[in-house]
Amino acid sequence: MRHARLLALSATIAALGGSPSVLAAGFQVNEHSASGLGRAFSGDAAIADNAAVLARNPAAMALFDRMQLSGSLSVIDPSIDVSTVDFPAPESYNNIAPAAVVPAAFFIQPLDDQFAWGIGIFSNYGFSTDYPTDAFFGSLAGKTELLTVNINPSVSWRISPQFSVGAGVSLVYADAELNRHFGGLGLPLNIPASQTLLNLKGDTWEWGWNIGALWELDDDNRFGLSYRSQVDLDFDGEFTDYSTQIVSGSSPATPITVDGSLSVPLPAIAEFGGFHQLNNRWAVHYGIQWTQWSEFKELKATSADCAGNTCFIKEESYDDNVRYSVGATYNLNPDWIVRAGFAFDEQAGEPTLSIPDTDRYWYSAGATYTYNSDLTLDIGLTYLYGKSSTFTEEGFTFNSENHAWLGAAQLNYRF
Repeated sequence: MRHARLLALSATIAALGGSPSVLAAGFQVNEHSASGLGRAFSGDAAIADNAAVLARNPAAMALFDRMQLSGSLSVIDPSIDVSTVDFPAPESYNNIAPAAVVPAAFFIQPLDDQFAWGIGIFSNYGFSTDYPTDAFFGSLAGKTELLTVNINPSVSWRISPQFSVGAGVSLVYADAELNRHFGGLGLPLNIPASQTLLNLKGDTWEWGWNIGALWELDDDNRFGLSYRSQVDLDFDGEFTDYSTQIVSGSSPATPITVDGSLSVPLPAIAEFGGFHQLNNRWAVHYGIQWTQWSEFKELKATSADCAGNTCFIKEESYDDNVRYSVGATYNLNPDWIVRAGFAFDEQAGEPTLSIPDTDRYWYSAGATYTYNSDLTLDIGLTYLYGKSSTFTEEGFTFNSENHAWLGAAQLNYRF
């Protein structure tokens, strides 16, 4: 078995995150609120219709005159199918990304006419794919999973009636797992395809920060701008080698587990949003989100027990991407608000079996029901269409088809 094939497995580490962010560019997660989902997250840096705005722009907390608590559950049901083109025997695998539930919670409290504080618990990045253990290409793709949780306290300051700023710190927890199997590489060695080839597990806590600004042109028009820093995840975990090639003395019968390290960047995000109340019924909103995917250059796991201190390494091909969104909101009556939106999410990186990245189109609709002056319920639904792609990995060609349904519900309570 060639060592080069084993090194190619590093590509799968990018799939960190329990949320199937394969549905956004790279491994990004946007599902922070049901109201945002219903408008394809257009204008979320400026709208501030509930406490979930804390995830997009801390400066927008200046718009709140009462304490508010928001909690949401997003359900993501992806359909991602991968098939081979030039394998010895055609193979096709459906629904390689499992369904997931993504929770989020936010609290905002105004302190006086100038200052407010808040805290949010949500995720910005995550991923999960799971191929059958007996797949012929099991050495390239198996189970890859990353879960990230962002605990984000923030403060805002209204500098003037029209201009506010905000800032926060992020404590990010990340947990990752990678499993690979021999697949077709085991045939000349008389090793079953489902035999484990390598396993990696690790978790970490890291810090980041975010800032934002809000400009209120008047009561009906405002603009928001925010920036969230890159967070460098430095995993310390366990690497188990079954291959006989990476850790001295290992074999399928006597695997060896050693301590290993891996660094993965969660790229920086900048977002601009606008909101315009056209009359007492209609509002329009739009947004542009930029993610610095070019910082994701390589995946390299190291250990003093691996040959040359390197357990695996793979160069990545990612570029910065932009997500464009636009939407509208209509006040139907005192009890109901309805909304809709569309977004185009640019492909960030060359597709792989672990992250079959592609351009994506969001078609969204949602509503808010006002139970009383203190309690509201948001619902949102999105159909996400991903362009078909054909890509090559380790000399083999694959086709990928993907789409998804996303639904969310959210309660908001004002104290």
